[in-house]
Amino acid sequence: MGDIVKSRQGKTASKGGVYGQFESLLAKADIEINGSRSWDLQLHDKRFIPRLLTQGNLALGEAYMAGYWDARRLDEFFFRILRHGVDREISPRQVIVDALRARLFNLQSLSRAFQVAQRHYDLGNDIYEAMLDSRLTYTCGYWKTAANLEQAQIDKLDLVCKKMQLRPGMKVLDIGCGWGSFMGYAAEHYGVECVGVTVSQEQADWAKQQYAGLPLEFRLQDYREVDGQFDRVISLGMFEHVGRKNHRQFMEVARRCLKDNGLLLLHTIGKNRRRSTPDAWIDRYIFPNGDLPSVGQIGDAADNLFVTEDLHNFGADYDKTLMAWHRNFELAWPEKLSAQFDTPFYRMWRYYLLSCAGAFRARDIQLWQWVFSPWGELGGHRRIS
Repeated sequence: MGDIVKSRQGKTASKGGVYGQFESLLAKADIEINGSRSWDLQLHDKRFIPRLLTQGNLALGEAYMAGYWDARRLDEFFFRILRHGVDREISPRQVIVDALRARLFNLQSLSRAFQVAQRHYDLGNDIYEAMLDSRLTYTCGYWKTAANLEQAQIDKLDLVCKKMQLRPGMKVLDIGCGWGSFMGYAAEHYGVECVGVTVSQEQADWAKQQYAGLPLEFRLQDYREVDGQFDRVISLGMFEHVGRKNHRQFMEVARRCLKDNGLLLLHTIGKNRRRSTPDAWIDRYIFPNGDLPSVGQIGDAADNLFVTEDLHNFGADYDKTLMAWHRNFELAWPEKLSAQFDTPFYRMWRYYLLSCAGAFRARDIQLWQWVFSPWGELGGHRRIS
């Protein structure tokens, strides 16, 4: 592995070879191996390093799950990695494989639609009840004036209602309704009726029980099978599962279900580059078949179907949301969750929450709310934020 030199902390480290490449890449982000700062990488086992240079974040994440390395502040570690573009200096074979898969296959086909629920959303409601707000709102909060997670989620739900100009008696379709937080809030505070679709049995069962008595219908159904006519269509945090080969079909379904004088709100995480590939670790362990859209891809999908009335980016708020979820997860782990999940799961979930927080902090990924109308609102759409 080359010559042995002393690091700044007086510990031995290999100079040259793959270890040296790894050390040099980290240095570009001001990260040291076995350094004393909270974002420095503490190396326990260097066997994963050669694999890192061929599999990128897949190898890095699996090595963290196995306990081969640590950082006291994973969020700050990833903020520095992404802010300095270190991830783009590695061109692992895994990226090429993933790019070909995304190009050649429809990884979000109807036959695969329920896989993400089986892997992620149906883990059991205990973990989400411990981590999220009281309504189980599993999307970015709106922190403009909020001081805590509960208020940030209320403010986000109310923001959506106001952007949609909801009025009593309206019928609303929620594509990817999750545990029904928007539908419950909109029915209680704006007097609307809602139909929600989800691919998660756990979500549908919880929502039906939680909101019994309200004019809400929850369907275990893929979005492509939705029918009916609605005054408003909303989708909060589901478009990330649609996939580039299906973006147009999603918009066609939304247009088919939306009355001519209606509005569509699309709330989605997005990427800065059109030509990118899904993260291999996130795909394998957290959200199988996920595919973040770009502004251009969403624009292409809406072409000649909708007028873009408004585009609102509050991606920096997802950093705060994820850090709040992480705090709740850590607090709940010893007494509520550790009996159900093992240590690799604990490390996997921390890696998920904190690496994503770092990515939003670095502005590597975004959170957009789009407002669309079929023909354009006469006089323009009043911006609410």
